[in-house]
Amino acid sequence: MSPDVPLLNDYKKDFFLKRFPQTVLGGPRLKLGYCAPPYIYVNQIILFLMPCALGGIGTLLYQLDILEDYYTAALSGGLMLLTAFVIQFTSLYARNKSVMVERILTTDILAEEDEHEFTSCAGAETIKFLIPGKKYITNTVFHSVLAGLVCGLGTWYLLPKRITLLYGSAGGTVVLVFFGWMTLCTGEYSLIVNTAIETATFQTQDTYEITPLMRPLYIFFFVSVDLAHRFMVNVPALEQMNQILHILFIFLPFLWALGTLPPPDALFLWAMEQVLEFGLGGSSMSTHPRLLIMFIVSAGTAITSYFIPSSVGVVLFMTGLGFLLSLNLMSPFAMIAFLSLDSSLQGLHSVSVSIGFTRAFRMVWQNTENALLETVIVSAVHLLTSSTDVWWNRSLDTGIRLLLVGIIHDRLIQFISKLQFAVTVLLASWMEKTRRKSTTTLCILNIVFSPFVLVVIAFSTLLSSPLLPLFTLPLFLVGFPRPTQSWPGVVGTAACVCADTVYYYQMVPGLTTALQSAMVAGSLGLLLPGSHYLGRFQDRLIWIMILERGYTYCCINIKGLELQETSCHTAEARRVDEVFEDAFEQEYTRICSINEHFGNVLTPCTVLPVKLYSDAKNVLSGIIDSHDNLREFKGDLVKVLLWILVQYCSRRSNMQENVHKTENKGKASLIILPALNTSPQTQSPDDTDSLNSEISNNWSDDIFGDEPTTKKGKEEKDQLKVLQSINLPIPGSVESQSVDDHSTGKVPENSVHKAVLLGYPAVDKGKQEDMVYIPLTEFRCSHSHLLSLPEEWMSNCLPNSKMREMSSLFPEEWYQFVLRQLECFHLEGNVPNVLEEIAKDTVLKDLYVRAVMTCYFSLFGVDNTDPSPSHILRVYNGVLPWSVALDWLTEKPELFQLALKAFRYTLKLMIDKASLGPIEDFQELTNCLEEYESDWYIGLVSDEKWKEAILQEKPCLFSLGYDPNMGVYTGRVLTLQELLIQVGKLNTEAVRGQWANLSWELLYATNDDEERYSIQAHPLLLRNLTVQAADPPLGYPIYSSKPVRIHLY
Repeated sequence: MSPDVPLLNDYKKDFFLKRFPQTVLGGPRLKLGYCAPPYIYVNQIILFLMPCALGGIGTLLYQLDILEDYYTAALSGGLMLLTAFVIQFTSLYARNKSVMVERILTTDILAEEDEHEFTSCAGAETIKFLIPGKKYITNTVFHSVLAGLVCGLGTWYLLPKRITLLYGSAGGTVVLVFFGWMTLCTGEYSLIVNTAIETATFQTQDTYEITPLMRPLYIFFFVSVDLAHRFMVNVPALEQMNQILHILFIFLPFLWALGTLPPPDALFLWAMEQVLEFGLGGSSMSTHPRLLIMFIVSAGTAITSYFIPSSVGVVLFMTGLGFLLSLNLMSPFAMIAFLSLDSSLQGLHSVSVSIGFTRAFRMVWQNTENALLETVIVSAVHLLTSSTDVWWNRSLDTGIRLLLVGIIHDRLIQFISKLQFAVTVLLASWMEKTRRKSTTTLCILNIVFSPFVLVVIAFSTLLSSPLLPLFTLPLFLVGFPRPTQSWPGVVGTAACVCADTVYYYQMVPGLTTALQSAMVAGSLGLLLPGSHYLGRFQDRLIWIMILERGYTYCCINIKGLELQETSCHTAEARRVDEVFEDAFEQEYTRICSINEHFGNVLTPCTVLPVKLYSDAKNVLSGIIDSHDNLREFKGDLVKVLLWILVQYCSRRSNMQENVHKTENKGKASLIILPALNTSPQTQSPDDTDSLNSEISNNWSDDIFGDEPTTKKGKEEKDQLKVLQSINLPIPGSVESQSVDDHSTGKVPENSVHKAVLLGYPAVDKGKQEDMVYIPLTEFRCSHSHLLSLPEEWMSNCLPNSKMREMSSLFPEEWYQFVLRQLECFHLEGNVPNVLEEIAKDTVLKDLYVRAVMTCYFSLFGVDNTDPSPSHILRVYNGVLPWSVALDWLTEKPELFQLALKAFRYTLKLMIDKASLGPIEDFQELTNCLEEYESDWYIGLVSDEKWKEAILQEKPCLFSLGYDPNMGVYTGRVLTLQELLIQVGKLNTEAVRGQWANLSWELLYATNDDEERYSIQAHPLLLRNLTVQAADPPLGYPIYSSKPVRIHLY
């Protein structure tokens, strides 16, 4: 998505800001798109608070000991039932009495939906707005009765005395009663007044008015638990559940607004599917009827097994049923049930219980795998020690046991990882031959004082701080504790952006999708915050860090390392390639083999299929410097120029036809054209000398010198002036018109009769050229205007003598072929015949001759010698030799870009002909050019369009370059295809330790030497790559993404 594109435009944003508060409150429309009388808002507030007022009457009588609790519920429910009937029949009466009023249509459909004309506080339009009513009389009665039940049972559920007995806190009671009644009011309003548009929408149309039942359904569930607790005494678990649900009750409006809770129809289908899949061992079905049938059959099977009298029969029957129950039932709900039934919850006033179970319930969702492991360990220890009186059973509740097991598990993993890192540093120091003497001493000291080293590692583990190898030598210190991200800045806000950054931008969406599949499959192992992964493809290195992990999502940061590899970068990248090759590409014939990369911080995990660009660089020696190829280049350039101009004019005509119909369609078009076939005239010697001298002397084959400059003196400016257009009464002339969008009548006279001059050739000061008159010529075909060049391109800057000389290079047969291959442009009649007539129009042909040959002269000059490779490179880069036509071309940016594109296409054509063979015929040439146009971007790596083509995922890209070190011309080809990225997991503590040393070394020791030891390449530690991946300014990744959220389910 483009940054300029908002998530919600202003039109939809206003609508959302009106709808979302309505969803939160259950239906009241307190934010309208227009000015409404105050009584509209007052009436809605009264209707919203009506259940609270009616329930408050019964609550007050109960608190004063006038009524029992069940009489209180009956009173409040009865009053609500009566009120609901009054509300519904008032709405029905208003609908019957209302009169349809025709309105003026507005352009804003969403605003029109809300607009109403209010006449009075109790008018029909006001009542219709406040209480839209039900579609069916049955629902009018049913929903009213349901509203009475909800209010009565809700009053019973929120009685202050009852809640005080449940929690023993007066302050907590006030909060729960107040916000509990807000929940009830939202449910009642949606049921009997105006149904809210729910965020959780299952059906596209609510035909049977099921949506109003959603909120009362969940209210009944909470009330049912409270009723069960009232009538089933001495059930601690039920009491605890009731306490939890009373607290959760006040958050129901937010859960409804967020779309967390499903509507009734979706809930019913989901419950059947969940019971079938997890409770009965089945699977989800393709259709709802199949789901219902399979649910009934599976439930009947389970019930039948209960009544089988024979044990052998039960075994045999359940063995067969076990096939259906072979799915994994590992679910957070199982652990929630384990925690909810724990007896320790009876002491909620205890700090230890609060802390332990708060963590336990959070861990169930935050990290299900580890939570399951902790639960299993605690259960196993409890079974083994249940008969003994030990402190584990006597002093610790389940929550604290889980907490201790979690801490021990985490610290044990850290200790092992830090120990592996320490061993790797020792091996890395020993392997460096240049420092073998000094490092040998350090290694011996580490071995002798290994207990002390273990203490340092243990203390670092205890604090969960990085193990800091000073200067990346085996001198271990305990780094200070820091966040998992290791850096203080905001993730993804800093990177050393360069031209290669765009390749990572293109790669990230596809990489994210591939990572999602790998994470779901478990290919990357446990996804723990702080984990680091390294991806490799060709010259690209991708650094992935896990930032956050939830039950259904994982948040990551993706960094791209530099593509211009230094010697250190190359050495470590080569070792990364070797590690992946040994893991994924080699075939091992032996059963057991030795790991050749023991101690490496990188462990291969998987390969990911990602759609990205492969990068190939080829040396063009023998192609671009071949005299035969360069000779053909000139002829091909004219053909490609002509093809591109015709295609441009064809597309331009099609676009214009979609906007308006051309005036005077059946009339011939007239133009003022300098005739090429005029009577022969003697060409002045000065004419040739002038043109030859116009090519700047500083244009040479030395591509390393200064770029050619264009002299723009007063004399040259006078030469390139184009005559102004003259108003002539010539209807149907080729013209530039301003057409009003709604105008179908007469066009202004000075617009209709605006003729176009091709212009005089450039004239030296004090001299007159050989073109002495401008004959009036018309198109030979009435449809030729469809392929006419733009007006500003028709001016001429070359003498007729040179134009006649250069016109001999114009490919007549190719011109005829290109025109006949064009697609139709909304033509009536026989299209091939029309194209044939256009192809025979000599006037149109002369226009293209002048435009093509002038562009050819601008790019190539009039010299008939073959171009040099350096000339081709300069023009390919957009540096044209100075000539009389250069200013003429540069003043027309669109034509300049087309000419430059033609030159680049011609170069690509020359390379393809040399590599794949010659072009056999015109059709093959056309196919080749069409492929360039649709599937290729041919330009410069530094161009913005190059980046746009990559982000738009153009199939292929080509660029010409020069390697000054080797003295050769190179071609770079990018090809978009699905390729494999090899991914491995890095030792987390190795990364943290090296980053801790980097921070200490640069910020405290200020050791910023680019050749310092700690940044030198090492195949085991991947030291240089790790430093690069650090956040700027200490590191220098060329790309760093903002946190990317990956959904795991």
